[in-house]
Amino acid sequence: MPLSSYRMHRIYMAATMNYGLGSDDPEESDYYKKIRKEIYDMKKEPIRKGIILNWNTSKGMDK
Repeated sequence: MPLSSYRMHRIYMAATMNYGLGSDDPEESDYYKKIRKEIYDMKKEPIRKGIILNWNTSKGMDK
């Protein structure tokens, strides 16, 4: 039986707030592990802040 949207939301909230799942259902634990892995992968990526300026693209706009 697939997870209901309510249960998926509860698992997502538990995973994002770093709470334990508290369930032995393998389908729920797989979803929980998937969310935790995505969060871990996002933390490993560098954050790019600011505006990237490329001065070579504005040729012809001076005219």
